[in-house]
Amino acid sequence: MSSREKILAAIKQHQPEASALPSLTGLSGNMPGTLEAYRKVLEGLGGVLFEIKAESEIPAILAQQYPGLQRVITASDIQRAWANEDPHLLEDVDMAIVPGQWGVAENGAIWVTEEDIHARVLPFICQHLAIVLPRERLLPTMHEAYEQIGAPQSGFGVFIAGPSKTADIEQSLVLGAHGAKSLVVFIIG
Repeated sequence: MSSREKILAAIKQHQPEASALPSLTGLSGNMPGTLEAYRKVLEGLGGVLFEIKAESEIPAILAQQYPGLQRVITASDIQRAWANEDPHLLEDVDMAIVPGQWGVAENGAIWVTEEDIHARVLPFICQHLAIVLPRERLLPTMHEAYEQIGAPQSGFGVFIAGPSKTADIEQSLVLGAHGAKSLVVFIIG
């Protein structure tokens, strides 16, 4: 038996007893999972929220709010084959419209997966990002969101909250350094 095998065998023999995970009951807080609570946090992060009845309303709102858009793309426009082979094909996207799975009122975040957006880079490479979320998919806290998500079923998922922001020690705020310069959320229902 080699030294490596001896070490691994010793580690395997001296594993701690299995124990149950602690209960998270009581850690959820008292944040309401309401549209008003979500809107307040999202707007505090620099995002904008529109309540709509149908996705067909989105183009008119975007045309009014972002008059200079040249290339608008939806997640359904993307074919996985070309998007993941060459993400540079998305570098000139002005506005990406993607579906969200769960919204979180306590921090304004929305869970987005590769399964829905087809190209991981899309919400980060576009100049502006729009996320469409059904109203009944708003949750109060991250605890509830993770309970709903469970074990991820897709290869990639991310919580997105507000437009990309970063600042340096001189307090110079930069928007869009690591992602979209603006975020608009469309709540359906």
